[in-house]
Amino acid sequence: MLNFEFKNPTKIIFGKGEISKIAAEIPKDQKILITYGGGSIKKNGVYEQVMQALQGHEVLEFSGIEPNPTFETLSKAVTLVQKENVDFLLAVGGGSVLDGTKFIAAAACFEGDSWDLLAKQAPFEKALPLGAVLTLPATGSESNGGSVITKKATQTKLPFGSPLLFPQFSVLDPTVTYSLPEQQISNGIVDAFVHVVEQYLTYPVNASIQDRFAEGLLLTLIEEGPKALENQEEPNYEVRANLMWAATMALNGLIGKGVPQDWATHMIGHELTALHGIDHARSIAIILPNMMQVRRTQKRAKLLQYAERVWNITTGDEEAIIDQAIQKTREFFESVGVPTRLGDYGVKEQDIPAIIEQLTNHRMVKLGEQREVTPEVSRQILELSL
Repeated sequence: MLNFEFKNPTKIIFGKGEISKIAAEIPKDQKILITYGGGSIKKNGVYEQVMQALQGHEVLEFSGIEPNPTFETLSKAVTLVQKENVDFLLAVGGGSVLDGTKFIAAAACFEGDSWDLLAKQAPFEKALPLGAVLTLPATGSESNGGSVITKKATQTKLPFGSPLLFPQFSVLDPTVTYSLPEQQISNGIVDAFVHVVEQYLTYPVNASIQDRFAEGLLLTLIEEGPKALENQEEPNYEVRANLMWAATMALNGLIGKGVPQDWATHMIGHELTALHGIDHARSIAIILPNMMQVRRTQKRAKLLQYAERVWNITTGDEEAIIDQAIQKTREFFESVGVPTRLGDYGVKEQDIPAIIEQLTNHRMVKLGEQREVTPEVSRQILELSL
């Protein structure tokens, strides 16, 4: 196991009816800005619960944070925060709202061009405090300090993060997921699954605890994911609770400590989202099976472990076992309604050079746990993904 340090300061408030507890987490004298997306929280009752809980607080609102939140939209929120001297940010939504709110928290305290936080990974020493009410389990952003932001003007999607951006608290009420459309549930299942794989499917370092945690999360997603899609008219609370907690645990830092991590699938996927508007989860579902295929030699030991422990594949020669594990992964994504080919989204072979150019422009030229995913390797993966 590799050396590591681990601290997760986010307080998780989990369960039915727990939104009412947010008032106790924010001092009464702090001016709050609630951030949210397109307004679904006003249709499903979450907005009403939040406002009821915050009676007695001074509350402002900023809506319209998009899926794959844009620098342009978030900059308007930063201006509002600075003008109104906001003290605390409360993100109410899914991963995009949370990611966007983290950027607002950092940018509002940053002197200079706030795009430098992403493009130049500019250091910062201060950010506004934030909390979250999660409505869509997927990204794990409710319990980590990471964020991914898109600059619409240049079709650029970049990550940034800091320990300063961990939410102080996050409320996870599984019942708020009952009104989610099928596509968002499917995306959340796949997003959480790939988050786990990016930290697990690398090379062995005898990190037994992390491996077993990761395998347990993958098995939970495989077992519970399809159940969440079976009867959406009468959602099962326990199924939704397990999915919500699995998505949080997938990227709260625990399973990634002491082990090598990959993230090449995500970096290529970001370019597909930026250039072709493919949902984030769907972009990584396209890439992951072919990442496994192209890098099967480097990932051999963990692929065999993944095949046995996650998919119960124990017979056949090793090459056949790896083939089956890759196919099972693809079939799982397809089974929860997520297509896994570029052609399913209208992306053609002639589009690949532009994707490679963007990866190069963004310095994504030595990706993966061993820094071996060059633009040429990325090209191979994309060509297999057609």
